[in-house]
Amino acid sequence: MNNYEMKQEARKERYMQLADKAQQESNVAHSTARKIGSFIPFGQPILVGHHSEKRHRRDIAKIENNMRKAVALTDKAKYYSDKAASVGKGGISSDDPSAIQKLKEQLQAAERNQEIMKAANKAIKKGDDAALRKLGFTDSQIVELKKPDYMGRVGYAPFSLTNNNANIRRLKKRIEELENKAKMQPKEIEHEGFTYCEEDNRCQFIFSDKPDDETRALLKSHAFKWSPSRGAWVRMLNGNGRYAADRVISKLKAQNA
Repeated sequence: MNNYEMKQEARKERYMQLADKAQQESNVAHSTARKIGSFIPFGQPILVGHHSEKRHRRDIAKIENNMRKAVALTDKAKYYSDKAASVGKGGISSDDPSAIQKLKEQLQAAERNQEIMKAANKAIKKGDDAALRKLGFTDSQIVELKKPDYMGRVGYAPFSLTNNNANIRRLKKRIEELENKAKMQPKEIEHEGFTYCEEDNRCQFIFSDKPDDETRALLKSHAFKWSPSRGAWVRMLNGNGRYAADRVISKLKAQNA
């Protein structure tokens, strides 16, 4: 497991802990509401003018507040639980140092799949079940391949080949982009009041002091976010990131002129 994968696991664990904490707090709030309610006789109306009226109203308010809190915390627990479940499910990240290798493995699988689909369609057209078995298809899979679809087509439909081919092109393009990015030399340029650099797969703005409100608003408007771990304002290093960085640099220079 590389450093990126370890960070992903740690991130997932944090979300799970936050989900557990929120659910526990929800359970406490719900239990508190039930406990307060247990002291009020079932169906007991508020006795207006009676010495118990204020306490009764306070208890009802506490029950309602705790029930609302319990529901909100349950929603919060579900939010973090869903976040934990989604970690690592968004495809291969450019931050992963093994990204190129993993993408190449996906590319090889996609190219192999394309070859198999083409060969299977050819064998089906010839009625050559032996060729299909050599490709690794079982008898039950061969039966399914030979079943006509709603248009009477057998084998793999043209869109399956087209979609897989599009995925092959996408993978090749992404591999090329990451390989080109890996060859780039780290960029660092000092300007008056700030430093701009490109490293760790991020466009980064570093300031010696906390930027003023106008500068922070400028950075945020161009999708830069504060990263405490890096001590910089960052966004992903790509074409859009560089374009946004150039715009910010130009405006910061104008402010300092």
